[in-house]
Amino acid sequence: MNDLILQLQQTVFLLQKNIPSLLLLIAALWLLQLLNWLVGYRLNLLGIYPRSWHGFIGIAFSPFLHGDFNHLFFNSLPLFVLACFVLLQGWAVFFTVSLIIILLSGFAVWLLGRPALHVGASSLIMGYWSYLMINAYHQPTLVTVMLGIVCFYYIGAALILNLFPRQQTSWEGHIFGFAAGIAAAYLYPYFL
Repeated sequence: MNDLILQLQQTVFLLQKNIPSLLLLIAALWLLQLLNWLVGYRLNLLGIYPRSWHGFIGIAFSPFLHGDFNHLFFNSLPLFVLACFVLLQGWAVFFTVSLIIILLSGFAVWLLGRPALHVGASSLIMGYWSYLMINAYHQPTLVTVMLGIVCFYYIGAALILNLFPRQQTSWEGHIFGFAAGIAAAYLYPYFL
């Protein structure tokens, strides 16, 4: 029982410690969105345009760019919550998992996506979500299982619906982000 209380206390401490850094990340995304809006969304040209050389650079930039303020608003909360959960494993794991998800999902969208401009953090969100679910199974501790249950129960329904094709949405980014998160759950130890 004491171990359970200690683990929960450590988890709460880590969450409190990491929240300011993640709030800065979200604030940076909003500042970038404001700049993008001020320049008439010209920065979105740095998004992924599949199978084009100028769109290849978008693999690195697309998660940080959004189509409009509404798009960023609906990505901000799940990004913040899921990033908090991933960050409980430490900064090294967080950066490694994030990089794997961004690169794998971005490359898959560039290679297989429909010819449209793809921007937004949705692929990263879907990747974090699937990573946390697989991690709960792959490395079952009290904390990972609790996070997996929270992710599935509270966030699952909304994110599962994003795996199906819809107009005006980069559903390819959602699917490939989801797949990249699963891959990240198995690959990240090799990069640490």
